[in-house]
Amino acid sequence: MHTAAGVEARLPIQSDMDLVWVRQHVRQAAALLGFGLVDQTKLVTAASELARNTLVHGGGGLMEASHVTSGGVDGLRLAFSDSGPGIPDLDRALSDGYTSGDGLGMGLGGARRLVHDFGVESAPGAGTTVRVTSWVTRPPHPREDL
Repeated sequence: MHTAAGVEARLPIQSDMDLVWVRQHVRQAAALLGFGLVDQTKLVTAASELARNTLVHGGGGLMEASHVTSGGVDGLRLAFSDSGPGIPDLDRALSDGYTSGDGLGMGLGGARRLVHDFGVESAPGAGTTVRVTSWVTRPPHPREDL
């Protein structure tokens, strides 16, 4: 079991430089929790897209990172919150291939595919919060017949 030290964070998202800090923190936190390189990259990619959305569409906001556990498995939960205009058509925004033309072009649907758990709360004029969780997947047991 890992500790939350170095994982828990509240980072502002107000500038392009803040996007760099978000990506750096997510990569370091995922490594501390034992995520493999591929899973770290997936989580950092999703976080990068969600942080950019928070900045560009929400006018800035906050990322909160926390260590979670379930059934003895470690995970990293990220919440991206803003007080922007909200998402007027959430179903459309989550549809495959939809992008506003900014960011990595993967949109919310692409970010959702990169994590294990994904949720969005948004209302017109009331901002948006996107919560994602990824779980550390253990490598398979080595085969003894090799």
